[in-house]
Amino acid sequence: MSPTETAGGHADTKSEATKQGGVKREISVEIPAEEVARETEVIVQKYQKMARLPGFRRGHVPASIIRQRFKEDLKSDVVEALVPRYFNQEAERQGMVPVSQPRVTDLHIHEGEPLRFKASFEVMPEIKVEGYKELRADHPQIEVKDEEVEEALNNVREQHATFTSVEGRPLADGDFAQASMDGRPKDADDKTKPVHMDEVLIEIGGKNTVAEFSENLRGANAGDTREFDVVYAEDAPDKRLAGKTFVYTVKIHAIKQKSLPELNDDFAKELGEFTSLDQVRKQIRENMLAERKHAAEREAKDKLVADLVKRNDFEVPESLIDRQIDLRLERGLRALAAQGMKMEDMKKMDLPRLRAGQRDQAVQDVKSSLLLERIAELEGITVSDEEFNHEIEALARQSKQSPEAVRARLTEDGGLARIRNRIRSEKTLDVLYHQSA
Repeated sequence: MSPTETAGGHADTKSEATKQGGVKREISVEIPAEEVARETEVIVQKYQKMARLPGFRRGHVPASIIRQRFKEDLKSDVVEALVPRYFNQEAERQGMVPVSQPRVTDLHIHEGEPLRFKASFEVMPEIKVEGYKELRADHPQIEVKDEEVEEALNNVREQHATFTSVEGRPLADGDFAQASMDGRPKDADDKTKPVHMDEVLIEIGGKNTVAEFSENLRGANAGDTREFDVVYAEDAPDKRLAGKTFVYTVKIHAIKQKSLPELNDDFAKELGEFTSLDQVRKQIRENMLAERKHAAEREAKDKLVADLVKRNDFEVPESLIDRQIDLRLERGLRALAAQGMKMEDMKKMDLPRLRAGQRDQAVQDVKSSLLLERIAELEGITVSDEEFNHEIEALARQSKQSPEAVRARLTEDGGLARIRNRIRSEKTLDVLYHQSA
């Protein structure tokens, strides 16, 4: 090892860097004994001010007693004070930017001697982006057919249907049974959660109605109760019920008939900002076009990024992969919580298996992010204050908070930088997409 000048100006500090692989580095550092002694003295004085020992007034414990009584604590405090400081100085001096917390080994600290340690860590890979100007993506022509607009318009019409009670006759095809129902597995050993629904409308003979419901409720009167089995197919949409037999008890409260509004300008006016049915059709068409264009563009961009990653192979720091896995799992668990999953059920999940299942996609996420960041640098793509503020305002509207509150929250957890990086990546991807036509 050779003497080097540290950023702090201590001429006797020694360090040696070793490259252990593509992104792995190790620094060996030796901190002069006099610097260790100086830091020890500072910490001893702090202990003297705070220590309470029998026979001594607070603030008057002799340094020799402090050194003897708190020997191991002093060592720990000296290490905590000096190791991060000198590690950061040496990494910066040697032009290294760690992306992981250093793993400290071979720690040597003895009174009157230099403090020595090794620190292993990861750095960003050197990325030479190749072939990004030759990327090609699909730019399909998007259209919406008249019959699709009419189908969507009829769905809106269905949403504004009204239901009126029918007296004096039993249920027939086309009627709706206003009912409450309970269902349980026929197999007593089946632990599937029972089904309970209040005030549900069941269309007799409807195309989406399970056949057994129509067969067993047809001909029933208001006030009747019917009990019957429903055998679910193996490919039933609800996986909890697939291949099982449930026993249902259905109580009919009323018989209803559905009435649909006329498709005319009066109906259009009831929808809000429209004055004619043609305006409604136009708005539906524009919305469908926008949705399809967005979906097609998103799919094309995903393929474009996948192609970019395939063209550029490089080693990714494990620390960045772990961080991305954490983010993916956090989003997934938040989604499960929003769907009603309880915390105790989440705690039973096999976390190592879940992490392993997220790894491949996390690697792709990190690679694509680093590549887009590098392309942004090469192309001079930046994020203006106006673009950034617009995003903050959008987040504020979504969370029903003030922009100032959103900024404060994101400042605490480092989220502002992540948002700026995300906007920059999206702009970069837009550039790649439009040049790929």
